[in-house]
Parts: sequence; structure tokens; C-alpha cells
Amino acid sequence: MSLPTSTKQFELASRPEGWPTLENFRLAEAPLAELGEGQVLVKNHAISVDPYMRGRMNDVKSYVPPFQLDQPLEGGAVGEVISSRAEGLIAGDIVVHGLGWREYAVLDAGSVKKVDASLAPETAFLGALGMTGLTAYAGLVKVADFKAGDVVFVSGAAGAVGSLVGQIAKAMGASWVIGSAGSAEKVAKLLELGFDAAFNYHDGPVKDQLGAALAEAPAGTTGIDVYFDNVGGEHLEAAISTLNPFGRVALCGAISQYNSTEAPTAPRNLALAIGKQLTLRGFIVGSYAQYADEYAALIAPWLADGKIRYEETVVHGIENTAQAFIDMLGGANTGKMVITLD
Repeated sequence: MSLPTSTKQFELASRPEGWPTLENFRLAEAPLAELGEGQVLVKNHAISVDPYMRGRMNDVKSYVPPFQLDQPLEGGAVGEVISSRAEGLIAGDIVVHGLGWREYAVLDAGSVKKVDASLAPETAFLGALGMTGLTAYAGLVKVADFKAGDVVFVSGAAGAVGSLVGQIAKAMGASWVIGSAGSAEKVAKLLELGFDAAFNYHDGPVKDQLGAALAEAPAGTTGIDVYFDNVGGEHLEAAISTLNPFGRVALCGAISQYNSTEAPTAPRNLALAIGKQLTLRGFIVGSYAQYADEYAALIAPWLADGKIRYEETVVHGIENTAQAFIDMLGGANTGKMVITLD
């Protein structure tokens, strides 16, 4: 078959101010570079859009460089090698890599990871079996130092990471797991996934609803031991008030603030962390890559026997990627938001 010489790709047309709009993105046709020694050409089957990408759209210094104007966006993708000049990779191999937001990608062999697509649907390697799952595991176990018997609160719990955090905590012996989400439908889904309690944060103050969820916990429960934060703001403030002494917080995201044009006001009670001797620790999943095999060995049998389930919201068509990203930021997804290209 003849190989493609160009690809459709999304470029950053302008930097968003507040919530992104479709005008901030441009779907363009770009030529593909010829394969060099040690490179592969990959046809993307599915791509991922994730909350962290919003931060990269701002021209500010961060743990990863910002996206550049008039240049293609990047993100997780899974696809098929259709041409290879790299040892150990042949046409037909399924790989994951970081050049999403496009149909085809030319990559160095060291920038792709071969996966066994017989183990699970390919999109799972963008979620439960990929960076998303490792984020959940590393944040809960390595950052928040989860222990069996802990009471765990997860914000943004219907999202790709949060839904796995709660299930992993239950599988590892949490005594009570609480999740927050943005709709009644998502609350019902969390209860189906095995969360002990869940609430819609639109229904009232987070602190009050968190307290009500704790009131249903086993006798002797006084507060939460671990908070996995995907939201920030009011959720973090409520958690700080509710954490037990020596409680631990894994700071994974702050989606409530990503599109804000005003300075955040919460948490206003950070001083409580002193007397309670709390640990609040931010983390980036890339710093925990060494635990990928440990996580995979743990999660594989749980996924196989249905003890842990993963949710996906699937959008079809490369042309819908920008809208899917915007919708994801607004909470339209349950579980992982993925775009399939076939």
C-alpha cells in the first residue's frame, strides 16, 4: 500500500482566555517527514484529551513546555505502525505515544511503547492500562501513602483518574470511599462502581455534603485519611477541614481553576494543615514511571475478573477532537474521553 505523505492535525490558533473555544484551534493539513533511521510511521487509531492540556495552552513556565502557536498539539495516542526503520518494531505493531491530535505521526522508536492489544481494547492503553491508571495508582499509593482501613475522598471522581482511584482504594481495603461528581447520573455511576458514598457538588456546599457522606460511614469514623484532589478550590478547602490528624493529600489537578480568569479564593483554611500535621503533596505522573510494571501486575487481574471497571466516553472523528476537549473540561465525559479515528 502507498504510505501517506500528509496528515490532518490540530494546531493552536490562539491562546484561550478563560474557557477555550473552537476558535482557539485550527484543523490543518501538514506534510509528513520522511522516515529516518530508527523511526516509525504510526497511524493513530485513538487519541486522548486530558485536563492537563489546558495548562499547556497558556504561555507560562511549567513542568512541561507550553504548546506553541500555529504548531500541532500533543497528547496520548494509540495506533498502528505502518512503516518502520527501527529495530524491534514492524508494521502491524500497536504502540502508544505522545503525538496525538493528528491522524499520522513520525516518531523515534524510543518515543513509542509497544503494547499487547490482545489483552484489552486499544483505548484501554490510554486509560486504565496507561498513564491514567498509573496516575491513579501512584497518587493514591505512592503520594498519599494509602493504607488498608483508610477513609478516602476523591474529587472529580467520575473522571478517568478519579473513577479508578476510588475503585483501587476499595480493592486495596479502604474502609469507606467517597466521591464527588457534577451530576446525578455521575453520582449513580460512582455507586455502581463500588464507591460507598457519592454526592453532586452542585447540590450544596462541598463541606456539608462531605460531612453527610461521612455520617453514613462505619461507626467510629471521624474524618477522612486520604484526599485525592482533581478539582482544587472549594473541594480542597472542604477536605482540609475534614481530614484527620496526619491526613494525606495527593494534589493531582485543579480543574475548577484551569479556565478561571480571576485569582482563586480557596482554600482559605490552609493554616489547619499545621495543627493537624497534614501532608499536601503535588505530583506529576512522569516522576512515577518506575511503578508502571508494578501497577500493571496489580491491575490486570482486577480488570480481568471485573473487580475494577473503567469507563470511556468515545467521540468519533479527528475533526471532533477540539470539541471533545472543550466538552471534557466542562464535565461532559464519564471516565476517559477518547477520540477514535477509524
